Amino acid sequence: MGRILLLLSSLVVGWLAWSGLFKPLLLGLGVLSCLLTFMIVMRMGYLKSEIFHPKFGLRLLGYWFWLGREVFRSSLEVSRVILDPKLPVSPRVIDVVSTSSNPMKQVILGNSITLTPGSLTLDLYKGVLRVHTLTEGSAKDLLEGEMDRRVANLSDRQ
Repeated sequence: MGRILLLLSSLVVGWLAWSGLFKPLLLGLGVLSCLLTFMIVMRMGYLKSEIFHPKFGLRLLGYWFWLGREVFRSSLEVSRVILDPKLPVSPRVIDVVSTSSNPMKQVILGNSITLTPGSLTLDLYKGVLRVHTLTEGSAKDLLEGEMDRRVANLSDRQ
């Protein structure tokens, strides 16, 4: 029951935050869209899946701070590359193997890679992420596996 209320409240809060319009017609359409989304999710049985029971706790908060720092650092690096008159880019496509077998952690890793400027997750299949990188340095950082280790250590559950 708690997950149902969490899903409904997050749908409503997300809709209100992103729409920013509080006219009666739009509020009614927002409620209708949230209920329709909720009904589809329930019919598909998503809340019964183990994937939707993450228990990351405070480790996730620490990861977010680390990821924020990495996003800032990568932003500065990409800005430096773009502003350099020689434009020292060396785009590559690399494969990053996730050490976690948990699909939720693999998705978190892929999204985290995409959030950092200069890298984009193109595909995720059987724990292997295909990633496009802008520079040799960003490819090297990903292949060293620091982000993967941090995502794998988010919880004690696999």
